[in-house]
Amino acid sequence: MSDLNDPRVFFAAERTLLAWNRTSLALMAFGFAIERTGLLLHLLQPEHAQSLQNRASYWVGLALLLLGAWCACWSSLQYRKVLRTLRPIEIPEGYSVNSGPLINFGIALLGLALGVFLLLGHA
Repeated sequence: MSDLNDPRVFFAAERTLLAWNRTSLALMAFGFAIERTGLLLHLLQPEHAQSLQNRASYWVGLALLLLGAWCACWSSLQYRKVLRTLRPIEIPEGYSVNSGPLINFGIALLGLALGVFLLLGHA
């Protein structure tokens, strides 16, 4: 338990959650961009359609996309653990503590859906 009785502790935890949110979004966007680079190479050089570069860009992009989804889930779970250590006085009255984790879980679900879409589209 926290002994500070200071709402700044709660807001620090929320800022950390939002930083992980940005990190997970960046990983997913970067992974998608890398995966699409393989498609661009395929369109520009059809004779090298099954080259190592195309396969590598696909798998690296998909891995980064899934890593971003995992980061979004993990950060929400960590945030919930921190919230359990706080006293009610440290959380501002009427403040919704579930918004951040719900957004992160939504982002993770969308990332997983995009990963499945890319996986099924590649087969």
